[in-house]
Amino acid sequence: MVLHGLFGPSLAPKNLATTLVWLHFRGVLVLVLLCAGNFFCFVCPFMLVRQVARRLFQPWLAWPRKLRNKWLSAGLFVLILFLYELFDLWSSPWWTAWLIVAYFVAVLVVDGVFKHAAFCKFVCPIGQFNFAASTLSPLEVKVRDQEVCADCVTRDCIRGRRDPASELVVVQRGCELALFQPRKSGNMDCTFCLDCVHACPHDNVGILSRVPASELMGDPFRSGIGYFSRRKDLAALAIVFTFGALLNAFGMVSPVYAVESWMARMLHVTHEAPVLGLVFTAFLVAEPVLLLGVAAWITRTWAGSRRAMPALMTRYSYGLAPLGFGMWLAHYSFHFFTGLYTAIPITQNAIASLGRAYLGEPRWTLTGLPLRAVQPLQVGFLMLGLTGSLLVTHRLAQDDCGDHPMRAFVPWAAVCLLIWVGAIWLIFQPMEMRATFMTG
Repeated sequence: MVLHGLFGPSLAPKNLATTLVWLHFRGVLVLVLLCAGNFFCFVCPFMLVRQVARRLFQPWLAWPRKLRNKWLSAGLFVLILFLYELFDLWSSPWWTAWLIVAYFVAVLVVDGVFKHAAFCKFVCPIGQFNFAASTLSPLEVKVRDQEVCADCVTRDCIRGRRDPASELVVVQRGCELALFQPRKSGNMDCTFCLDCVHACPHDNVGILSRVPASELMGDPFRSGIGYFSRRKDLAALAIVFTFGALLNAFGMVSPVYAVESWMARMLHVTHEAPVLGLVFTAFLVAEPVLLLGVAAWITRTWAGSRRAMPALMTRYSYGLAPLGFGMWLAHYSFHFFTGLYTAIPITQNAIASLGRAYLGEPRWTLTGLPLRAVQPLQVGFLMLGLTGSLLVTHRLAQDDCGDHPMRAFVPWAAVCLLIWVGAIWLIFQPMEMRATFMTG
């Protein structure tokens, strides 16, 4: 992908880098997260450079305590969304290739200097997307029997399995993300690396089924994370994840151009950056603050919640994650399914450019499914997301206001419905066929 991005065709729909990254990878990513779990972190190619580097030298620093949160990674998540729109990354194989290279370099630098899995837990924006989405997944790495863990004295799942001849020699490393399995709850921060599975001497850790979104409905103490209700950074990640889904889709529909032109005239600017900055501020700051603030105020005054408004906004923000995931599914599935077969002619063309058409001549007529087949699937994903958000917020309302749960539930249900209506409107707008080969 990197080589084709740098030296292949400059036309994005005919280049492996842009087509595989912005079309196929994103579509398969969200579908795997929905059906299974965070298996893309499990097979992350960026970890290859870390493993090779650790054979040459060992990291020596601990990640700074003030940065042990999601603020940096959430900010990088927003930055990638911003650069994606500003530089039209989907249309530039060259920039897409350099983005991949930059990721490899970032992993090498961060994990080459800082111990444990600092990049995965505190830096990687793709990983944070996966963490947020995997809260809705049906599988989780967890213990089979808590009683077995209660009798365990070695705690190999987090310390690593040691050489019997020397306690200083680690034969199999434990969880580098500081998730102690007996106290782990949910998929947040779990990369499915399975180090804990291999380290456990009792075969008591595995990939097991669970109820999707169940970790969002309660607030237990979680190893390596603490309490969700006290993590404003995690709440911010959930908000960026949800409203970023709407923003990313809005950037690809026809009305965005009219809005951006109007804003440019109002600001008397010709560059896209300040206009995009205002759009991002509206979607990721003003809109969430308004919707969540009003809902929190109603919950306090009408339902009688004793929590302060910031605490209410933090707690209920996790209830929006299923709806946000539904929007990502609806959006990415559109590009993925309408360009489902495009990888075939592009791969044929890439091989043919080497001098011999071993896979035959490119069949450029292969594209994907028709829109009439994809839109019902998009609506289904959004309905699934809305149902999940309503279930989660209802459960949170029951725990928060046992005397008047419906009064606490109604304002947050209204927020979910407003977001859902906006999402439905977006998917029925004409959308750009980015990184998709158009026949003709």
